[in-house]
Order: sequence, then C-alpha cells, then structure tokens
Amino acid sequence: MDDVFLQLSDQELAIIATGLKNGRLSPPYRSQGLQRFVDATLAISVASALQKLTDQGFTAEMISSVIQMLLRQRESLTSKQSIIDVVTSGPEAAGLANRDTAIVVRELFARAESSVLVVGYAIYQGKRVFESLAEKMQQQPELAVTMCLDVNRERQDKTPSGILISRFVQRFKDQQWPHSTRLPRIYFDPRSTEENNQVRSSLHAKVIVIDRKKVFVSSANFTEAAQDRNIEVGLLIESEPVADKICSHFETLIDRHLLERAI
Repeated sequence: MDDVFLQLSDQELAIIATGLKNGRLSPPYRSQGLQRFVDATLAISVASALQKLTDQGFTAEMISSVIQMLLRQRESLTSKQSIIDVVTSGPEAAGLANRDTAIVVRELFARAESSVLVVGYAIYQGKRVFESLAEKMQQQPELAVTMCLDVNRERQDKTPSGILISRFVQRFKDQQWPHSTRLPRIYFDPRSTEENNQVRSSLHAKVIVIDRKKVFVSSANFTEAAQDRNIEVGLLIESEPVADKICSHFETLIDRHLLERAI
C-alpha cells in the first residue's frame, strides 16, 4: 500500500474505507473530491494512490478491505504497546507518572495464581521484600515458587563451596524469608562458588515471571534500597510468549544441572 495512507489518521482511514464501500467515493479519484475525506494537503497524494490501485485492478470494495486491514493492524500494534509499562524506584519528580518498583513487585506476588519465578542477584531485608509472596504461598499451597539466586563468594574467600552454600541457605532462612512459612525452591549457579576467579561467575539477572504471563525485568535487586530509594528502571511486560521463553530458559538450565538445587 502507498505510504501516503500511513500518514492518515485512523478517523480519515475509516471515513475513506466507508466511502469506498458505500459508493460515496468512487473512481476516477480527484483531489477535490478527496478533500471531503482527508486533510487538503494530502488530498492530491491520496487521490493519486487510490487511482493507482484502481489502475492495477483493485475495485473500490477491495481497496476498502485493504484499508480496514491497515486499521486492524494499527489497533493490534497499539494493544501490544499498551502491555509494556515503565516501573521505577527513586525520588519522585513532577510530571512523572511511572509505577513504583516496590508496589509493582508486591502486586505481582499477591496476584500470582499458579507459578512464580524469581531470578535475582542481591537480597537484603528480604523479609520485607518477599512478605507478600510468602503470604500468597501460605494461602495457596499449590503455588509453585522457584528462585534462582546468586551465591556470592568474596574475592579472597577460600571457604569450601559446600560450607558457602550451607551458610547462604541458613542466612536465607534466618534473615531473608518470613519465618514459619513454606520455603520456595532455590537454585544457584555452581560456578559462583568457584575459588578460581577466572572461572567464577555471577547470576546477575533480575527478573520476576508470574503465571508464565507477566514479566518484570529490572535493574533493581531484591533489597529495600533498590525497591524504594535507589534510582532503578524496569519494564513490566504482559506477554505469554515472552514469559514462557524466560521460564523455559531457566527450566532448561535446571534440567541440564547448570543450576543446582540449594533448598
């Protein structure tokens, strides 16, 4: 389709499509007649485009159908754009209406129905961050919660890996997870506990996936500062294909034992 149609508003396209269908707009197409339907500055170009399609064998009804397809495509793109939202942490500024990280994370956990995937690097004051998730797990025993977390080894630390992991698990239970509640399944990258600096790696992603439908990707760690005070930016995406792809990625890492079970 001629590029001129892309310059028209949805209303102008709808009026042209209706005019072609009911016979109010018919060949030969002239700019004077098109001025009733579109902006005068575009009338000549639109008339030329319509006449070109007619010369190629398109009937008025066929052109109307093509324009309606263009309108449906625009609606689809608008719908897809609306499922992506910006989420931020940090100081509030006049004129900004982005959603707040801490609030979004709590809402996501509280509304989970079947599954939750949490991937994170640093956790601090986790009892507060994960409070709504722990409550949801208590209310809904069938809710499957998987966490893939980083087990940090300091640069000069020579503690055996087994002890490092045991300490991480104990700290998580004692300091990062609400007491007397069901624990999530926790996995870690065994390379993060390697003593060799050239081999060691970090699980640095920060992602939440809810019910394989909603994805929250953020720069924010699971700490009080990152959730509330630091300047952080994230995207909340409602997309089953994207959510499923992320879940499948980590499930594959687990199945291939590239991530190992800690709890």
